[in-house]
Amino acid sequence: MTDFPVVYHPDYVTPLPDGHRFPMPKFQLLKELLLRDRVIHPNQIYQPGAPPREWLMLVHDAGYVRDYCEGTLDSKAQRRIGLPWSEGLVRRTCTAVGGTILTAKLALQQGIACNTAGGTHHAFPSYGSGFCIFNDLAIALKVLQAQKLIRTALIVDLDVHQGDGNAFIFQHDQSVFTFSMHCGVNFPGRKQQSDLDVPLAEGMGDEDYLAVLRFHLPALLTRLQPDIVLYDAGVDVHKDDRLGKLALTDGGIYERDRTVLQACKTGGYPVCCVIGGGYCEDMDALIYRHSLLHRATKAVWTP
Repeated sequence: MTDFPVVYHPDYVTPLPDGHRFPMPKFQLLKELLLRDRVIHPNQIYQPGAPPREWLMLVHDAGYVRDYCEGTLDSKAQRRIGLPWSEGLVRRTCTAVGGTILTAKLALQQGIACNTAGGTHHAFPSYGSGFCIFNDLAIALKVLQAQKLIRTALIVDLDVHQGDGNAFIFQHDQSVFTFSMHCGVNFPGRKQQSDLDVPLAEGMGDEDYLAVLRFHLPALLTRLQPDIVLYDAGVDVHKDDRLGKLALTDGGIYERDRTVLQACKTGGYPVCCVIGGGYCEDMDALIYRHSLLHRATKAVWTP
């Protein structure tokens, strides 16, 4: 397979107040960059829909889902999320969850698929946190399991921040293994316990980071032999990221992504990719970093 599936919807972008630090435009700009640079072509793009609320409630409390979707969440809970409520944001949030579900199903069919959003790993069953409202990774896995498409899964979370929501949701679930490599002194202040946490020293660069990844990932894949891998490819590990504290370069991020994808392909493990976090005032630089995931996918999956 050379033309890997890419998932995008115009509803991935909705207006935020001027000056908000969440880089909302990046999702559309990423899709446009991938097309402009001929990393992908239009026929590769799949468009998701929003999932039924029942799917959200496979992970999240019914009251939380209702309050968020209907705009009745209390102000304290809203501040913890860090994004101002709007009907457009509800639509965006739910469509992005649908995008990760579709990406996972396409990965099972074709070996790999890449979302142009996703990675909301700080969302817990009863509350959102850190720009994350509903946990798309957890919901996608629960849907796949409920539909008997998979039994076991591995989450490879290489965002700079610990996947604390993932860790909490799956802490007693032997069917989903959570692996988080993150900056040890970064958000969240109170870490949860993943199945494998690898806290990294502040300022770690490409060579040391890749050595740690290559030490852990192949052994994990061989031991677990998961039915699917969900890969959170956050680019907030970059040296110029506003919220990062690690020191990877563009080249290091590309090599990280290529390493993960090649390991999955070699082992025959379907891999569903989401873009995760990335925060930079230079939007062109940011969307290029996010595009490295798709560029690495094209390189690995092209004979």
